[in-house]
Amino acid sequence: MRLLIALILPWLTFFTIGRPIAGIVCLILQVTLIGWLPATLWAVYALSQYKTDQKIADALKSR
Repeated sequence: MRLLIALILPWLTFFTIGRPIAGIVCLILQVTLIGWLPATLWAVYALSQYKTDQKIADALKSR
């Protein structure tokens, strides 16, 4: 679901993963048509990093 949000509304992805400042910066970038592609790529990358961080946290909890 978050991946779909990252493709359609990249700035909203940052708010769902707890990074509101990055979300505001992404929204400003997304306002321009040229900035849409970098904003989308940034959101997808941030989402993948978030998922990796969650997996690491879960692995450390199970120790």
